[in-house]
Amino acid sequence: MKKLIPVYVRIPLIFFTVFGAMEYFIDSGDRPAFIKYPMIMVFLAVFLFLLIAIEITMSAVNNVTYHMLTEEQKKVVDNVNTLNIKDAEWYKKLMQMLTRTTPMESETDILLNHDYDGIKELDNKLPPWWVYLFLGCIGFAAVYLVRFEIMGGDNQEMELKKEMAQAKIDVANYMKTAPDLMDEKTVTLLTDKGSLAEGKTIFMTNCVACHRADAGGQIGPNLTDDHWILGGGIKNVFHTITNGGRDGKGMVSWKTNGMKPKDIQKVASYVLSLQGSNPPNPKAPDGEVWVDEAAKATVKADSTQVKK
Repeated sequence: MKKLIPVYVRIPLIFFTVFGAMEYFIDSGDRPAFIKYPMIMVFLAVFLFLLIAIEITMSAVNNVTYHMLTEEQKKVVDNVNTLNIKDAEWYKKLMQMLTRTTPMESETDILLNHDYDGIKELDNKLPPWWVYLFLGCIGFAAVYLVRFEIMGGDNQEMELKKEMAQAKIDVANYMKTAPDLMDEKTVTLLTDKGSLAEGKTIFMTNCVACHRADAGGQIGPNLTDDHWILGGGIKNVFHTITNGGRDGKGMVSWKTNGMKPKDIQKVASYVLSLQGSNPPNPKAPDGEVWVDEAAKATVKADSTQVKK
């Protein structure tokens, strides 16, 4: 094997076989395994070093052993090393099976009566591998014709469009259930006691300096009345807390201050739970009275159905 595969081919072949196997079997997500896991890079470096060291050692051992042989033994070894792979019997049988060529001594039997300025033509058989490949192409063409031209199968462009449409649906479904990817379009109002208690803790930690502990308003507006500067409701309040108030004044953006969307949802839900709590000495109303048009339309539709 060593005589058939040179060392400069053998070392890269072994190294990249091991490298490819590790990349295939180790789940590293969207990054190569040797980058995500530095120890793999260390292992590959050590493995390559050992490969080179083994080759150098074996070469040195072979040289020492060769010089210890007698002249007759050296001639035998030299004869073995000079054998050509094409002289091997198994190689001849393999090539005959793949090509079905006529031996050179029998070429007169397949010589055609064509003579082009001294150039003659042999009636050789087509190689089996070529014939089978040609027949395979015909079979593939037939299947392709039926699949895409007769049965109307999706081509690559149509498959891409369908996959992109499905990806949008999957992302939308994921956004609905992924708290850290929530935005004002997908946020929902929380009403359970546990979430509201967590929202209250966040409010007491971050919001009381401007809105007071009872949310009656101080530097910031009163959060318990029906007046809102940037709109009420869970979606508007979530948007305001996330992105901040009016440009140049008002509340800072809590998204840039490290508050996660799920925490913003909880504190926004807690703020809305304080509506109508009427704290003592509240700040004068700021903004305009906000009415939930979606809820109003739902109530109107329900009342219409009741009348019917």
